[in-house]
Amino acid sequence: MKFSDIIVIILFVLTIIIISWYILGKSPTFEQSLLILILTITFTNSLSIKEIKTKLANLENKFNSLAYDFKEHIRHK
Repeated sequence: MKFSDIIVIILFVLTIIIISWYILGKSPTFEQSLLILILTITFTNSLSIKEIKTKLANLENKFNSLAYDFKEHIRHK
Protein backbone atom coordinates (compact mmCIF):
# COMPACT_ATOMS: atom_id res chain seq x y z
CA MET A 1 0.00 0.00 0.00
CA LYS A 2 1.38 3.37 -1.03
CA PHE A 3 1.85 6.28 1.33
CA SER A 4 -0.74 8.32 -0.54
CA ASP A 5 -3.33 5.55 -0.07
CA ILE A 6 -2.71 5.61 3.68
CA ILE A 7 -3.21 9.39 3.77
CA VAL A 8 -6.49 9.08 1.86
CA ILE A 9 -7.73 6.43 4.29
CA ILE A 10 -6.75 8.54 7.29
CA LEU A 11 -8.47 11.62 5.84
CA PHE A 12 -11.60 9.60 5.06
CA VAL A 13 -11.76 8.19 8.60
CA LEU A 14 -11.14 11.67 10.01
CA THR A 15 -13.99 13.02 7.90
CA ILE A 16 -16.38 10.37 9.20
CA ILE A 17 -15.31 11.03 12.80
CA ILE A 18 -15.67 14.82 12.50
CA ILE A 19 -19.07 14.62 10.79
CA SER A 20 -20.31 12.10 13.37
CA TRP A 21 -18.99 14.31 16.14
CA TYR A 22 -20.82 17.28 14.64
CA ILE A 23 -24.08 15.35 14.36
CA LEU A 24 -23.91 13.84 17.85
CA GLY A 25 -22.07 16.37 19.97
CA LYS A 26 -22.11 19.71 18.14
CA SER A 27 -18.42 20.14 19.02
CA PRO A 28 -16.84 21.14 15.68
CA THR A 29 -18.57 23.73 13.57
CA PHE A 30 -20.24 22.78 10.30
CA GLU A 31 -17.57 24.67 8.38
CA GLN A 32 -14.81 22.64 10.04
CA SER A 33 -16.58 19.40 9.14
CA LEU A 34 -17.06 20.58 5.59
CA LEU A 35 -13.42 21.68 5.34
CA ILE A 36 -12.16 18.21 6.26
CA LEU A 37 -14.50 16.66 3.69
CA ILE A 38 -13.35 19.06 0.96
CA LEU A 39 -9.71 18.44 1.87
CA THR A 40 -10.22 14.68 1.53
CA ILE A 41 -11.96 14.98 -1.82
CA THR A 42 -9.38 17.43 -3.17
CA PHE A 43 -6.43 15.28 -2.11
CA THR A 44 -8.01 12.15 -3.59
CA ASN A 45 -8.72 13.92 -6.88
CA SER A 46 -5.19 15.29 -7.12
CA LEU A 47 -3.78 11.79 -6.63
CA SER A 48 -6.08 10.45 -9.33
CA ILE A 49 -5.04 13.19 -11.74
CA LYS A 50 -1.37 12.49 -11.06
CA GLU A 51 -1.91 8.78 -11.76
CA ILE A 52 -3.77 9.55 -15.00
CA LYS A 53 -0.95 11.88 -16.15
CA THR A 54 1.61 9.14 -15.54
CA LYS A 55 -0.42 6.58 -17.48
CA LEU A 56 -0.95 9.07 -20.32
CA ALA A 57 2.79 9.75 -20.55
CA ASN A 58 3.49 6.01 -20.72
CA LEU A 59 0.85 5.57 -23.39
CA GLU A 60 2.29 8.44 -25.41
CA ASN A 61 5.77 6.90 -25.25
CA LYS A 62 4.43 3.53 -26.40
CA PHE A 63 2.53 5.15 -29.25
CA ASN A 64 5.61 7.08 -30.38
CA SER A 65 7.72 3.92 -30.42
CA LEU A 66 4.98 2.09 -32.34
CA ALA A 67 4.85 4.92 -34.89
CA TYR A 68 8.65 4.81 -35.24
CA ASP A 69 8.54 1.03 -35.78
CA PHE A 70 5.80 1.41 -38.37
CA LYS A 71 7.80 4.08 -40.26
CA GLU A 72 10.85 1.82 -40.24
CA HIS A 73 8.79 -1.06 -41.57
CA ILE A 74 7.42 1.10 -44.41
CA ARG A 75 10.93 2.28 -45.36
CA HIS A 76 12.26 -1.28 -45.74
CA LYS A 77 9.58 -2.34 -48.23
